[in-house]
Amino acid sequence: MKDTPGIMAQTGTADLPLHDGRAPPWLFSRMRLLAGEIARVIIYEYGEQELLRRISDPFWFQAFSCVLGFDWHSSGTTTTTTGALRASLRPEDGVVVAGGKGATSLKTPVEIMRYGEIFSLSERKIEDLIRASRLSAKVDNALVQDGYRLYHHAFILTSNGEWAVVQQGMNERYARRYHWLSDKLYSMIEEPHAAICAQRLESRVMDLTSKESRENRQATLDLVRDGPSHIKKYTAQRSLEDFSPALRMPARHEILPVDIGRDGLRILQAAYELQPSTYEELVMLRGMGPKRVRALTLIAELIFGAPPSWRDPARYSFAHGGKDGYPYPVDRENYDRSIEHLREALQEAKLGDKEKYEAMKRLSGFVRHTR
Repeated sequence: MKDTPGIMAQTGTADLPLHDGRAPPWLFSRMRLLAGEIARVIIYEYGEQELLRRISDPFWFQAFSCVLGFDWHSSGTTTTTTGALRASLRPEDGVVVAGGKGATSLKTPVEIMRYGEIFSLSERKIEDLIRASRLSAKVDNALVQDGYRLYHHAFILTSNGEWAVVQQGMNERYARRYHWLSDKLYSMIEEPHAAICAQRLESRVMDLTSKESRENRQATLDLVRDGPSHIKKYTAQRSLEDFSPALRMPARHEILPVDIGRDGLRILQAAYELQPSTYEELVMLRGMGPKRVRALTLIAELIFGAPPSWRDPARYSFAHGGKDGYPYPVDRENYDRSIEHLREALQEAKLGDKEKYEAMKRLSGFVRHTR
């Protein structure tokens, strides 16, 4: 693979305001064509893995969406851009997109299995890919409790089994995008987002993927494996009846005894009976959603004094126009010329005539050096 100066292999999140509406058919058809041509040029020039690296960079992804002509800061940049890639890339390109928005995301495991068979990946590799898809969604939904509920999950897969994930959650006013990259990913549960980019920070977030939460994760696992008897041992000086009879999530973030009730004890008993051997296995247990993870986390802190991180794992950080007319309306004629120019240049390069293709690269370098 050739070097790509200026492109950083980083993953992270992006916060975007929720906008109504969708890309009109005339625009999406062009987005699909242009997205496919840009992706194929990157694959041809730098390789499949480089396309994953760029998609996993929230800044590059945002710029890519703008080049395609979508709103520069809308929540739809995620769903529409990944949708355009999904519609344009085929197994013969060496990169495919599984999953998507809403009910389509539920088909991700089946699609990964189908593409894995097309790419001749081993059964063990396909199982690992499906697990990575499910665990990445579980982590961003249950371990990073930032108030955003996932509704979009796209799994980008290469012919040799490398992957990236672009998924998005929403709250009442904003959407937040999460990027994952398999390359150099050492842990799925400890700071898997190598770099974070967000439009704004939440006031307090329970981030169980933080290194600061490592002790809490271990305490939670020990608590589950030892069972409810552990609580009785550490709370002998007070009756369990002192706890609230129900578990409710208060608006405040301070942890108080009233936060742990009989529901918390039932959750602990259910997890204990399954005896997970690692924290990942605990998180992957069926029914182990955000509320249950949070309950066990608070119990672990209450008993062992091992607090989780309460900091948002995010930091702050236009080409063909936009569908809503910002910064200016999409120029359809210019858009079509861009698609055709990229397509012709790539076809000619593959046939041995690289003059136009190399000229495009020189122009790109000239633009970078004159900024």
